[in-house]
Amino acid sequence: VQLQASGGGLVEAGGSLRLSCAASGGTFSDYAVAWFRQAPGKEREFVSGISWRSNIRYADSVKGRFTISRDNTEKMVYMQMNSLKPEDTAVYYCAARSYASSYWIPQDFRYWGQGTQVTVSS
Repeated sequence: VQLQASGGGLVEAGGSLRLSCAASGGTFSDYAVAWFRQAPGKEREFVSGISWRSNIRYADSVKGRFTISRDNTEKMVYMQMNSLKPEDTAVYYCAARSYASSYWIPQDFRYWGQGTQVTVSS
């Protein structure tokens, strides 16, 4: 499966953005999809994930502010980001895997999009 992330941009603190991840190839409904982010000088970290059954996980740092969803018909995954903070600034990547796992770590994801920059100004 190929992934294409989009929707990043520059926003003021407290603002909102919606990221999109478009998939092509493969049977998208069989894949778990996650959003990761990487800030300069930091390791890539898990942000949110949605299984093929639409079970959802969030990092504690974004709970209550970010919402992940998927549309299997359109082969899309979205992440609505509200109440953005400067510490949310990072390159955001969508990633997919074709098997079930309890772990939401980068090493468990085989397929990656190219990343989209999110910058939150204070």
